[in-house]
Amino acid sequence: MRALSKRADYFFRMSRSTPPPPSTTPGDSAAIEHALAVVRRGSEELLVESELADKLRRSQATSTPLRCKFGLDPTAPDIHLGHTVVLTKLRQLQDLGHTVIFLIGDFTSMIGDPSGRNTTRPPLTREQIDANARTYFEQAGLVLDRARTEIRYNSEWSTPLGADGMIRLASQYTLARLLERDDFSQRYRDGQPIAMHELLYPLMQGYDSVALRADLELGGTDQKFNLLVGRELQRHYGQEPQCILTMPLLEGLYGVEKMSKSKNNTIGITEAPAEMFGKVMRISDDLMWRYYELVSSRTLAEIEAFKREVAAGRNPRDIKVLLGQEIVTRFHSARAAEEALREFEARFREGEAPADMPQLNLSLQGKPGLAVPVLLKLAGLAPSTSEAIRAIEQGGVRVDGERVDDRALVLPAGTYVLQLGKRRWARITLS
Repeated sequence: MRALSKRADYFFRMSRSTPPPPSTTPGDSAAIEHALAVVRRGSEELLVESELADKLRRSQATSTPLRCKFGLDPTAPDIHLGHTVVLTKLRQLQDLGHTVIFLIGDFTSMIGDPSGRNTTRPPLTREQIDANARTYFEQAGLVLDRARTEIRYNSEWSTPLGADGMIRLASQYTLARLLERDDFSQRYRDGQPIAMHELLYPLMQGYDSVALRADLELGGTDQKFNLLVGRELQRHYGQEPQCILTMPLLEGLYGVEKMSKSKNNTIGITEAPAEMFGKVMRISDDLMWRYYELVSSRTLAEIEAFKREVAAGRNPRDIKVLLGQEIVTRFHSARAAEEALREFEARFREGEAPADMPQLNLSLQGKPGLAVPVLLKLAGLAPSTSEAIRAIEQGGVRVDGERVDDRALVLPAGTYVLQLGKRRWARITLS
């Protein structure tokens, strides 16, 4: 077999080097427990906690920061609030003194992550990848501490592998193991095609951990399989396996599917303050608590106090306003947050929303939600769903002051103000 290129061979030699033995220095147990508590907050799963505790003790004893890896394929030009669930956890790790590796998957983007997909993802062109990557860290830098962030591109080690290096890497995993993935196995059972290049994606993501000598890798719950591949490959190449921290996937505006640009349900972190604030105000009262847990910097005690206030009769809208202002302040400024609130309230105060609008309570009866055209008909705002759809297409329908562009928009449980035209209003509560 031909020799690897020099850069690829370097990474293979590095990956086979013997890891340092665990430190026997006891360390400050209180500091270790505090760090573990920070890591656990809002997370879905930590594998393996005892291993991470050992890594933290060694880090403390040697004054060597842990290397915490997070990879993001530049599949779209903007980072949304869902991405910040992991970014916020990374910032907490930085505040504990550790190094974050913000990995831009410029090589893996050409494959396309099959996680959670029931069809082959169209690979991006190099031009698309480069254009998106240029904006990624600028936006991530709104959350991360740039001084403690190492920016890397996985083409650095993936491209030099070449054909022989790729074959060597592929030999470390079996097809049977890859087909254990839920998305692959489901597609195989359904007779949906699985392209050969998709099988390479978990291996390439796992090899990123080898090249970077990651101590901890973070990702959404849909990434667990890929993160576990990284552990196995590190073990094969003689490294101490990384620990894994999975974070929940933040639901999009309508509470049904995860936040995703392709689902048109996102809050972009570079959106205008008024638009950002208005979108937060559109989420349901139940979903608001999920956003507080995963996105807010408020303590768990503060969030529980808010819940008690709502249970005692406080309007949940007041609590949602605080969430909206916090998010706008974080990505813009406190002044922008105040202006966004004033603009939002002006829509209802300055003759737009009548105080005596019709009230309607509807039961979802086990359904995830109801489509806006159906709600417009049930509320008597439109004579038929076809008329409601026509009004949406003409830009004449608003929900909580925001224009509706999607005729298939489904609203989950919550209270909403619907408007058709300038004079037809209704407040609808779905339960």
